[in-house]
Amino acid sequence: MRSFIPSPRAAAVLLAGSALLLSPLSGQASARPVVDQAPASDCFVPPGNAAAKGGHGPDTRDISAAEQKAIEARTAQILKAKAARGTGVPKGALAAATVPVYVNVMRDAAGNGDVTDTQISQQIAVLNKTFGGQESSQAANTGFTFTLAGTFRYNNNQWHQDKQSSSYRKQTRKGGANALNIWLVDFAYLGIATFPWDYARQPGIDGIRVQYTSLPGGSETNYNLGETATHEAGHWFGLYHTFQGGCTATNDEVADTPAQSSPTNGCPEGRDSCSLPGLDPIHNYMDYSYDSCYNQFTPNQSTRMSDMWTAYRA
Repeated sequence: MRSFIPSPRAAAVLLAGSALLLSPLSGQASARPVVDQAPASDCFVPPGNAAAKGGHGPDTRDISAAEQKAIEARTAQILKAKAARGTGVPKGALAAATVPVYVNVMRDAAGNGDVTDTQISQQIAVLNKTFGGQESSQAANTGFTFTLAGTFRYNNNQWHQDKQSSSYRKQTRKGGANALNIWLVDFAYLGIATFPWDYARQPGIDGIRVQYTSLPGGSETNYNLGETATHEAGHWFGLYHTFQGGCTATNDEVADTPAQSSPTNGCPEGRDSCSLPGLDPIHNYMDYSYDSCYNQFTPNQSTRMSDMWTAYRA
C-alpha cells in the first residue's frame, strides 16, 4: 500500500500554459474515506497489493441488482422521451462526439507526480486508439474521439495523494457533462471513475482519477501503456466491469461480453470461470487484465455507451 503522508499546504499553484496563478485552499484537512463517499465506479489496486487490480477491498461502488435494474429503467425512459422530442439518436444509429479532455496534474510541493506533455499527448492518442477500435479486428469503433482541451498543473501535497478528493475535484473540474476530467494522482489504486447517471447529483466530482505512473511510459509494471484511463473512461461512459454480477445472464447488461465470475489477472488465455456460454472476455477493456492483454470494446458495449451518452451527457 502506498503511504499517505499528510502535508497540508496553504496554497495551490496552478500552471496553465505560461501563466502562474495562486488560489487559496479551503483549509479543510480530514482523513479521506475510500472515495470520500462520492459515487465511484472503479478502484484499481496496483499489483503487489493484491493478486489482481481491484483485489484489495471493495473495487466498485456497490450497485445492487435492484439498483442496476432501476438504472436501466430510468435510462430507457430518458431515451424514449428524447426520441419523442426528436433530440435522441435515430434508431439503429450510434451517438458520436468529440470529447474535450481536461488533464489535471496533481503534484506535491517537490514536483513529484508530474508527467510530461508528451505523455499526456500519448494518453490522448491511446484513448483515440482504444475507443476507435484500432487494437483488434474484433474491436468496435465507438464513434467517440478525444481532444486535449487543457492541461493544468497543481502543487498540493494533499491533492497529490488524493486527499480532500471531493473538495479538490469541485475546485478544479472544468467543462460540462460532456467533458472528461482526468486527475493524475499518486494513490493506492490504478484508477477510480464516476458513472454518467451520477452526474446530475454530483456534477462537481464527475470524471476519473488515474495513477500518474500508469500513463504511457510510466513506471507501473504491466499497467503503463495508458489503458487504465481507457478502462476508467469506459465507466465514465456507463460501462460496468465485464464481471459485474458474476455468473448471471444479466451480468454487465451487455450481451456480447460473456459472463465471468471474477476479475482477470494477467492474460490467461482460455479462462472460463462461468458455466454460461463463452470464454471470459479477458481482452476487454472492462476486465482487469494487463494493459498488453487489452484490445477491445464490443459492438454492444459501443451501443451502451451511445445510449448512456445520449441519456446523461449529450
